[in-house]
Amino acid sequence: MPQVYDLIIIGGGPGGIGAAVESNVLGIKNILMIEKGDNHSQTIRKFYKEHKRVDKDYKGQVVELEGSVKFEDGTKESTLDYFDSLLDNDEIDAIFNSEVESVEKSGDTFLVTTANAGYIGKNVIIAIGRMGKPNKPTNYKIPPSITQRVNFNLDKCVPGEKILVVGGGNSAAEYAIDLTAKYTVTLNYRRTKFNRLNDINLETLYRLNGLEKMRLRLGCDITSLENEDGLVKVNFTDGYYTIYDRVIYAIGGTTPVEFLKKCGIELDEKGEPIFDENYETSSKGLFVGGDIAVRSGGSIAIALNHTHHIVSYILKHKK
Repeated sequence: MPQVYDLIIIGGGPGGIGAAVESNVLGIKNILMIEKGDNHSQTIRKFYKEHKRVDKDYKGQVVELEGSVKFEDGTKESTLDYFDSLLDNDEIDAIFNSEVESVEKSGDTFLVTTANAGYIGKNVIIAIGRMGKPNKPTNYKIPPSITQRVNFNLDKCVPGEKILVVGGGNSAAEYAIDLTAKYTVTLNYRRTKFNRLNDINLETLYRLNGLEKMRLRLGCDITSLENEDGLVKVNFTDGYYTIYDRVIYAIGGTTPVEFLKKCGIELDEKGEPIFDENYETSSKGLFVGGDIAVRSGGSIAIALNHTHHIVSYILKHKK
């Protein structure tokens, strides 16, 4: 007979790891965590620059941690080290490089299907982020001929390039600040002032603005991208254009709608998952937690609290 897990966790980010740790601490031992990347915390690894601050109270949201995971302020590196230690110290059955294709309920259990295998669980937590599918511009298209010069992280940049970073959040600011060491950078934000930056990033941007390798272009949006001799011609709403070697978008992520549909999760009119106060969907025993359960302003601490609540609820009502 195939093994039946008490809990299957989809996603190896902080929420998924938190769910696994809470399960061990609170008494669910027969668990499986499935992650599509080759290591845990792919969003942090891929979209956070080196030495980026990682705050427990992200964007000023003061969150009291409710569970067993004692997460504190740190950097990208210290945060990854901490979650490394959690995985190493607990007996967590984890599978990497395995992307879940669907979740199907059959009686009192769920069949979680990947490209190579199927796993059966009594309960399932989907704890994936939004940044696995970065936001792309919606009011214009990216010409296929220049897609190799358009990024959503800092990969593929070549020293000496003239780069445009698009976005008004801390990730965009930190990308731009970090790139000034080797590149000429413009940061474009459609609003006339930043309203989401932490104090350090805000002060650094305005200090660098106008110097040799940094320029802020505020209060105008992009109308289109064009191929200009293999480079990226960017047309702006103020009537001007500039040619860049590379454009990097840092404008957040979107809910993975199609994947959630394949898991049998009902969505609202905005494509967001529908769940109750216990983060349980209409498919009983199937839960969502972390970024995809927050309409805006998620954080590591919030994800950890979500999964603590879910595991506690499963122990009390489900297992």
